Formats: sequence, C-alpha cells, structure tokens
Amino acid sequence: MPRTPPPPPLPWRQSLQARVLAATLGGMLLALALAGGALHHLFRQHVEQQFVADLSIQLHQVLARLEDTPTGTPTVNPALLSDPRWTQPYGGLYWQLQRPDGAVVQRSRSLWDQTLDLPHDTVPNGEVHRHLLRGPDGQPLLALEQTISRSDTDAEGQRWTLAVAASTARQDEAVEAFSGVLFTSLSLLALLLSTAVLAQLWFGLAPLRALERALQRVNAGSASRLEGQWPTEVQPLADGFNQALTHLDHNLQTARTQAGNLAHALKTPLAVLRQAADHAPPDELPQQVHEQVDKAQRQVDWHLRRARSAALAGMSGPASATAVEPVLQGLLRVMGKVHAARALHLGLTVKPGPERPGTAPLAVAVDEQDLHEMLGNLLDNACQWARTRVEVTLSCTNDEVRMSICDDGPGIGDTPPEQLLQRGMRLDESTPGSGLGLSIVHELATLYQGQLRLSPVPAPAQGLCVVLELPRA
Repeated sequence: MPRTPPPPPLPWRQSLQARVLAATLGGMLLALALAGGALHHLFRQHVEQQFVADLSIQLHQVLARLEDTPTGTPTVNPALLSDPRWTQPYGGLYWQLQRPDGAVVQRSRSLWDQTLDLPHDTVPNGEVHRHLLRGPDGQPLLALEQTISRSDTDAEGQRWTLAVAASTARQDEAVEAFSGVLFTSLSLLALLLSTAVLAQLWFGLAPLRALERALQRVNAGSASRLEGQWPTEVQPLADGFNQALTHLDHNLQTARTQAGNLAHALKTPLAVLRQAADHAPPDELPQQVHEQVDKAQRQVDWHLRRARSAALAGMSGPASATAVEPVLQGLLRVMGKVHAARALHLGLTVKPGPERPGTAPLAVAVDEQDLHEMLGNLLDNACQWARTRVEVTLSCTNDEVRMSICDDGPGIGDTPPEQLLQRGMRLDESTPGSGLGLSIVHELATLYQGQLRLSPVPAPAQGLCVVLELPRA
C-alpha cells in the first residue's frame, strides 16, 4: 500500500522573518496582556483599600457620636454627623444600629424607609467585618460591621452591632475608566512595538536580502563571487561561500585543462596510427601500433592518477600521515637493482629537525601512493642522468619536510627550470621517455600545498638538485 506523503509545511514555518515576527509578537502580546492584568489588579486593589480606609473613618465618626439613653440603649445623634450624604435619601452613605437579634433600632436618614440586609454572622467584640451587599435602589454597597458592648459584661442584651455602608458605584466607575485608558494605552503601545519589530526585522534581515541578490548575480554569471560588505554574523557565511566558489572554479578549470591535455596527448598517437594504417609496411604496422598504444595508455594512466590525487587532496578531512624515510629507503633499493649495471652510488642522509610531541619527525600529510609516485619519478630521473652518484638529503622544519635529490649528471645548462616542469617537456629528445615525470611531481606537490624546485649544482661541479617540499604531518 503506497504511503501517503506528509503534508507540506506551513508557509510561515519556511520563512525566517515570519518565525521571528510570530515569536516576537506573540511574546510581546503576552507580556502586554500580563502587564495590563497586573496593572488593572493593582489599581483595583489600591482603590478598594482607599475606599475601605475612608469608610473606616466614617465608621469611627459614627462610633464617636454614639451615646447612651437613660434606659441604657445606645443611640446616635444625626445632628453631630457632618457629611451631608447621611441625610440625603439614597445618597450613597448609610449607617444603622441593630440589636444582636437583628432588629434595627436606628438608621441614617439616607436609608429612608429601608434597612441594610447584613448577613447573620457572629462578630467578636471590637472586630470589623466587611460585606458586599445590595442597598437602596439596588446600589452595590460595601459595608463595615462592628460589634460594640455598652457594659463591662458580654451579656447578650448588652451587645449591639453598628454598620456603615457606602456605594461602590464611583469606585467601579473609576476602575472601569482606568481599564479603558489602560487598554487604549497598551493597544497603542502594542501597535508602536509591532511597527518597531517590523522595522527591526526589515533592517536586521537586509544583509540576507543583499546576500540573496549577490547570489542571484553569481547564478546569472554577472559576478564570480559574493561581493559586498557583510555584517559580522554574515561574513563567515559569505567567506565560506566564496571559498567554495573559488574551489569549484579551480576544479572546473583543472577539469577543462586536464580534458584539453588528454585530448592533446592522444592527438599525436592517433595521428601516427592513422598514418601507419595508411602508409606503413605490413611488417612494421604491429610495432608502430604497440608503440603508439603504449604512449596513449601512459597518457591515460597519468591523467587518471592526476584525477585520483586531486580528489584525495581536495577531501575535507586531513590527509593521512606517511613516513618519508621508509619510502625513500625502499625506492633506493629498487633503483639500485634497476640501475645495477651502472654501479651508481645511492646515498641517503637524514638531518635531525625540530620534533613535535605526538607526531612522527619525518612524516608528510600526503597519501602514501602519491608519495611513492613523486619520489619514484624524481629518483628514476636522477639515476637516468647521473654519472656515478645520487645523493638524497632528508630534513624537516616545524611546517614542512624537505627532500633534496642531487645527481652528478650534465645538469640543465641554460634551460629555465620552470620550462622543465611543463607537461611533455624533455631536455634531451634523443632519450626515451614521455616528458611527464617532473610534471607529475610538480602537479601532485601543488595539490598537497607543496612545491618542487630545480637548481643546478654550484660550479665547478655538475649536476642537478631537485628539492621537493611537502607539508609536515
């Protein structure tokens, strides 16, 4: 049963700007909502505390005007109360005095013909209870209730309850007005902050849009690199991309050069084969075919080795460490057998150099097969031209290993050393060879960030010294 493909991601999840905007606006709105709720609560709490404090003053004022009648019943003289709301019907400020059984014995004129419906709870003597209730004309009231004793005993008949209440309508209106102003202010603040966030995102992400335009110019072929000044956070990305472009361009140029070189190298053998097929005597044709096929095969093999070495040298990981001295000793033994008829003296001198903890003193960051290829070509070339001896000197510094191969042959005369490093260039066309040896070594050394140098032996001696320098492992 075919699997159902997953649903495509939401568009906003694909946009960095949308993600940042959503997260920022969400967090900002949440913070403003929490701040608004906290401010609303604090303001309401402050208004309530102030309201209770004012009402407590009114309660104490009424208590201060409390007198005893000849019969022992407490009473309040309304004429001694200064606030006009006590006498204004439904004026919003009320008091009443009642017995413990709940019967009202006296009330303010503002209550008119109604009473405060206080809950039936037991209030200890001297303590104040707070109640929310409905008063005359359905007004919301906050009442303070206090029990008083008119004698030294706590007999039931001697305890009275005095209640003072005030309308909370103005308090509620003040809280509501503050909430409206607060909501309007926070809304304007949210709008301003949202505008600032959008401007910040537009300005902050402007380098990425510039990077996109630079990349479009690269894709269009109007630029070869990402050009421009970039912020600190974007500069490493632009530098890495430019390095990748440079490496890609280098690989492309190398591939084109190698393709051209291979085509050029195979052109001559193919032309000779065509000529031989048309004009060579039958008895000479097989020999000429073999010779030209061998030349073409050497060219193909060399280019394949060159491609393999380029791939190894271009890998992101570090090259393997290869000890140089065992490779040289093995190659010198082979060269001694190959050129045994000439009785050449093959010498190896190892000079001590600075050692680094944890590393081999004479190891190079080069693939072992490529090191064999380079040193084998150099030693074979030196043995072919040497008269009596070939001296190899091995030394190192902190950063590189130097291999100097000197022979006592005829040298290079007035020929520039750089010319001998070109592919197919040979000093003596009468000797057998393809002219690829030094070119192979030069290009392999370059791939591994090394170098190859040629220098004549100082007079009066004759010969040639080839110095191969490779990075130390």
